[in-house]
Amino acid sequence: MVAADRVAATVAQGVHGRRRVGIGETFWQFRRYQPGDTVQRVDWRQSAKREHVYIRENEWEAAESVWLWQDRSPSMAYRSADTLPDKSERAAIITLALASLLVRGGERVALLGTGLPPSSGRAVLQRLAVTLAQGDDRAASLPAVEPLPRHARVVLVGDFLSPAADVERMVRAFAGFGVRGHIMQVFDPAEETLPFAGRVRFEGLEGEGATLIGRVESVRADYAQLIESHRAAIADIARAVGWTAGVHRTDHPPQTALLALYQALSEPPGI
Repeated sequence: MVAADRVAATVAQGVHGRRRVGIGETFWQFRRYQPGDTVQRVDWRQSAKREHVYIRENEWEAAESVWLWQDRSPSMAYRSADTLPDKSERAAIITLALASLLVRGGERVALLGTGLPPSSGRAVLQRLAVTLAQGDDRAASLPAVEPLPRHARVVLVGDFLSPAADVERMVRAFAGFGVRGHIMQVFDPAEETLPFAGRVRFEGLEGEGATLIGRVESVRADYAQLIESHRAAIADIARAVGWTAGVHRTDHPPQTALLALYQALSEPPGI
């Protein structure tokens, strides 16, 4: 929780509100008057200084509900070096930091699968931290689909190395409820570059068995192409239903992933 708060605090210094037009008291910008705008929205003082008529727009300040999910399946325990966090640890920090940033902004958050309604305040962050800290050898690699209110947001953080068809079914099921979502894939750098050499035995972390490759260098190019194709497939699945998708590597700062998620959540509906 302390690490997540530090990450959230760093990102919070560079963002200002949700940056969306709507009901609120915080000024955002002036823009040119357009047909259909009400006269009540005209800023006459600003218009008097310029050649054209201008509208004053404020930021959206209505609280939203965001459901969070973190992959806690055994495969997330992987790390290729002692100097790196495992994928589960990094995913937890990103998830908690996002929750902290949202709560600071007055939003309500909840964890998918717990049955608890979204809420705000420090207490909900503590509940999230306790739940995510508990290991679960039976945790699934994809979230179970549950009905959520229309226009709710979901943020899913994991490696999403499941078959693309399974990911698509899950995403389309959520989208069928009118839910907008954001996927953040978390990878260890070795999962992208396959830096091993010589004769290597690879063992699955979720009962997939073991594979012995006599010369890893000979399959590196094909492997890299498969990983890139899978990443592109996940991005296409998200884009097809109006979701967004991003990728984070555990050898990169978590602030980058957090900022990308927060900016995605700040986009107004319809973008």
